[in-house]
Amino acid sequence: MTMNAGWYLRRLSRMGPREVGGRVGDAVRRRRWRSVRPGDPSVTGARFTAILPAGTLAALPADAVKRLLAEADRLMAGHVEYFGVVRDDLTDPDWWYDPKTGRRAPWGYAFDVPYRDEETVGDIKQIWEPSRHQYLTVLAAAYAVTGDERYAERVAAHLRSWWAANPPLRGVHWISGIELGIRLISWVWVRRLLHGWPGAAGLFEDNPVALKQIWHHQRWLAAFPSRGSSANNHVVAEAAGQFAAACAFGWFPASARWRAGALRSLERHLRGNTFASGLNRELATEYHGLVLELGLAAVAEADAAGVPVPPTVRLVLLRMTDALAAIVDNRLRPPRQGDADDGHGLVLDGAGTDRWASLLATGDAVFGRLAWWPTVTGTDVRTPLLAALVRPYGKPGTAPAVTRPASRPGHFADAGLTILRGPEEIWCRCDGGPHGFLSIAAHAHADALSVEVRHDGVDVLADPGTFCYHGQPEWRQYFRSTLAHNTLQWDGRDQSVSGGPFLWTRHARSRVLVADTSHEKVTRWCAEHDGYQPCVHRRQVELTAASRELSVVDEVRGDRGAVRLAFHLGPEITAELTGNRAALTWTRDGEDRSAVLDLPGRLSWRAHRGETDKPLGWYSPGFGRKEPATTLVGSGRADGAAEFTTVLRFHG
Repeated sequence: MTMNAGWYLRRLSRMGPREVGGRVGDAVRRRRWRSVRPGDPSVTGARFTAILPAGTLAALPADAVKRLLAEADRLMAGHVEYFGVVRDDLTDPDWWYDPKTGRRAPWGYAFDVPYRDEETVGDIKQIWEPSRHQYLTVLAAAYAVTGDERYAERVAAHLRSWWAANPPLRGVHWISGIELGIRLISWVWVRRLLHGWPGAAGLFEDNPVALKQIWHHQRWLAAFPSRGSSANNHVVAEAAGQFAAACAFGWFPASARWRAGALRSLERHLRGNTFASGLNRELATEYHGLVLELGLAAVAEADAAGVPVPPTVRLVLLRMTDALAAIVDNRLRPPRQGDADDGHGLVLDGAGTDRWASLLATGDAVFGRLAWWPTVTGTDVRTPLLAALVRPYGKPGTAPAVTRPASRPGHFADAGLTILRGPEEIWCRCDGGPHGFLSIAAHAHADALSVEVRHDGVDVLADPGTFCYHGQPEWRQYFRSTLAHNTLQWDGRDQSVSGGPFLWTRHARSRVLVADTSHEKVTRWCAEHDGYQPCVHRRQVELTAASRELSVVDEVRGDRGAVRLAFHLGPEITAELTGNRAALTWTRDGEDRSAVLDLPGRLSWRAHRGETDKPLGWYSPGFGRKEPATTLVGSGRADGAAEFTTVLRFHG
């Protein structure tokens, strides 16, 4: 997906003068770096001291270790899956090859590589993901718990291969700061977990090639931070990675300066990327998880190195953890909101480990759980390793005393997110928040007033997800469109106006009018948005416990036009549509479940499933993956003032 002149003009229009000036400076610096060869670092007497406390590895949960070793053995056999592509090439990776398209990224000065052009480069996510080296942290962890040198030797061979194939500023792996930042975190943990291996020092601190790579990564990150309208989760990853490396690999004359600058950036952007309520401002749940993981990884390195961290850093991470505990359903699944690309900040576990349970377990170990938190029964490797390094919250210097929620919050006013909960674990997310974060709202979807409904963790009215970023523009456009969400589309328009795959030029403004989550019998929510000016779309949702009934009332006021109302069913739901009634059935834990969806009779209803001519009827369980699912779409007209009522009744 290449960007034309119009896109660049639209993108420029979303920048302020300070950002434009910074980007001009970046362009000048890139041009200078092309022709001036930077010097190599001069290091003597480097030692790695940020090791795990004695006894940490022996205390890891046995079932989590079993999953870790099973994953490590799959990796040793070369098997891995990235974004729906099953690969068997990980024994000897070609670091520039994309098996999805069969293309190999071109060689050259990093900033000349057109990484968004899939025809030239391939699927950049397939190329970048192995080079985050998070599979190497898994192999290193397998060595740490077994002492089996096969794992360590594979890690060493792959690092040496990567360093040889990717000299500084050459090729696709030197383009994006988030990739460099996450890679540095991986290298820190690889070195830590290989500490008992006789070859560890020779691989890192006694290896001029490794020193050069670590130095150039940090030099790059100091020179080219994400700026202004792009300062979202990327800049947090850049700052966290540089800070972690400057703490654990503080061997260079510039290390103290890099560490101080990265910590200032991390503190500023953690606060900037997070609402006071603790929810991530991008309103994309996967990035809430990513930023929380990055922040915890950075604090672990600070505490391991004895570097003081501003109390605000821990306070933001505490609030993020409490917010996560508040919004998950009874199966510990958070909302599916906004973009999701399956990105992680630190991977130390095998397949089958629940990401969100792991984060809540870490929150319990570091901050202490509150009485209303959901119970976490699963185990993981990462939590005890992080907890062994991070100073427990409340110790002197960790953070000031704060007031945490006394009961489970149901409404987050600053984020416009409301959770309605009913009997039998009925869970409903209502979206009345800002369109997205910063002027481009890069990871937002046009989903104002959408709802997401689950029953015992099963998606009934589902958010379809993300599927892709680059290379398939029609699918990118669909999954972030209004029609791809459980809300109302007026006159064939999206509520917000897209200017490109990560750019919105007009943002719908929403406001919540009612958010009453305190009553046990009936909970209510009402909000409206102005995305269809001069029309106003208002929606009211009411969940009644006794009747196990959810009603959704949509009002359109202000003009005449065509209406489409969409309800996307989860992939486990079978629907039989008769007129304006849909009988829904599914199975959970071997038990048959059912519900009835009564749809507005003044609209004409059709069921869509797996359509590709104009995409409709799809669910993306993860980045790069999609599967057919039923979408019910009602079509009709609004005549200036129209009301549409939908009722979902769960059977006992």
